[in-house]
Amino acid sequence: MNLLESQLVKLALKGDQAAFAELVELYQEKLYHMAYRMLNNRQEAEDVVQDTFLRVYNNLERYDTTMKFSTWIYRIATNLSIDRLRKRKPVYSLDAESSDYEGLDGYSMIPSDNRTPESELLISETQQIIHQAIDTLPPKYKSVMILRYIHELSLQEVGDILDMPVTTIKTRVHRGREFLRKKLEHKL
Repeated sequence: MNLLESQLVKLALKGDQAAFAELVELYQEKLYHMAYRMLNNRQEAEDVVQDTFLRVYNNLERYDTTMKFSTWIYRIATNLSIDRLRKRKPVYSLDAESSDYEGLDGYSMIPSDNRTPESELLISETQQIIHQAIDTLPPKYKSVMILRYIHELSLQEVGDILDMPVTTIKTRVHRGREFLRKKLEHKL
């Protein structure tokens, strides 16, 4: 944990509202992108982020200062995202037209990451195909693949976030890659 983050957590534990607000500022966007990648729904991702910070605030005294704060907060957000995935059984396709926004499909709902219209045109078809394939993964593989390859976390960090042994994470990464390989072998 970096020094600033460590100080903010200590101050927040003592009830400093400004320090907690800075923690929110540090993690809000990162958690949103992670939740959005898992849920493919802007509103649900925003809800997950809000619920995450609510849980962090209400349970801050339970935080184990020997572990990284980022691991703890990502674990909460990931678990909330997985819970939402489990509750909503229907499968959503990025190709399907959105019922909320007439004429728009799922691709147009993906957050832009501050891309310009010109750079949006440059996103390769291959990336879209891969993201579609990741979206079809079962939640237990999807969360591991997103944390490992999209957020570029180490196997140990993914294991800490999901509260699983690294060997389990390695197995899920392997199975997730195999699933993707089979899914993509005829498309790429």
